[in-house]
Amino acid sequence: MTEATQRTSDSGVSIWLDDLSRTRIESGSLQELIAEKNVVGVTTNPSIFQKALSQVGPYDAQLKELGKVDVETAIRELTTTDVRNATDIFREIAEKTDFVDGRVSIEVDPRLAHETEATEQQAVELWEKVNRPNAMIKIPATLEGLPAITATLAKGISVNVTLIFSLERYEQVIDAFIEGIAQADANGHDLKHIGSVASFFVSRVDTAVDKLLEEIGTDEAKALEGKAAVANARLAYELFEKKFAEDPRWAALEAKGAKKQRPLWASTGTKNAAYSDCKYVDELVAPFVVNTMPEKTLNALADHGNGAPSIEGTYEESHAVMDKLAELGINIKDVTDKLEADGVASFIKSWDTVIADVQSGIDRVNG
Repeated sequence: MTEATQRTSDSGVSIWLDDLSRTRIESGSLQELIAEKNVVGVTTNPSIFQKALSQVGPYDAQLKELGKVDVETAIRELTTTDVRNATDIFREIAEKTDFVDGRVSIEVDPRLAHETEATEQQAVELWEKVNRPNAMIKIPATLEGLPAITATLAKGISVNVTLIFSLERYEQVIDAFIEGIAQADANGHDLKHIGSVASFFVSRVDTAVDKLLEEIGTDEAKALEGKAAVANARLAYELFEKKFAEDPRWAALEAKGAKKQRPLWASTGTKNAAYSDCKYVDELVAPFVVNTMPEKTLNALADHGNGAPSIEGTYEESHAVMDKLAELGINIKDVTDKLEADGVASFIKSWDTVIADVQSGIDRVNG
């Protein structure tokens, strides 16, 4: 293991890879990252599958075997096969960590982001199709997604809640999680292996807020560039600590073996070249969190990351950053609402490309 990834892991951060493809699985690349860089899980999303499925070759054998099926069926078979194979690679880690880690996430169709019942239905279908206890189903944290999160957990299905940008929405996600675990308990499910993470997106917040600060252009505004995203995430961790410590429902569920929903830092690749390429890892190190990284960020961490604890003692400073942004007229809720809408739209666009690419593959291999 590299010193920096080991130090990050020792500080309480579970390192997950934000990428998956058949090539990565079959080449042994994924196993190497597990062995050498402390990777203990994987997340996928429509953009990741769009990149993977656009490759000519790796999926042709399975497409030929499937024949001239409809494109939606083909996509489901290709993606769940990759996720199933990845969960098998991580199964030993899952068992060693009592299913805290060793998780591989697959997302519901992003076109269902505002359809509660359809999201619930597809979450069950994906869970049954992958058929592995260390899988996780990703559900977006839209208003319509919140009841679907509760209903899916109530069935004993592990959930990765994605596209969280605001503290307000994150609190609603925690409430949806606790209610889902309470219902799972009432439904007779063993709570020990129901896992959940709350994917709080980071770097996109700086991209959006920095643009507004640049437009303001004052020295005070410029001094806040690159600070909003980390402050927002650190306050999410403060909320995580507070909610699980104070919610009376949680203590009773934890006594029955339930595990807390961990904060997961997503969108951790640095988009501004002026910032450290480890910024959204090194500045968000704390116990009981997940950081899912693209390989470029993982390699940067391994090469020159810090990995020392960096959230404890920062809450007052983080609140001050958010207060200063408000004083400058930046409404963080407007920013995060737009980021959520843009995130859903971006994933739908990627999914549309997946459909076109897989249809092209079906046509190619079947002559």
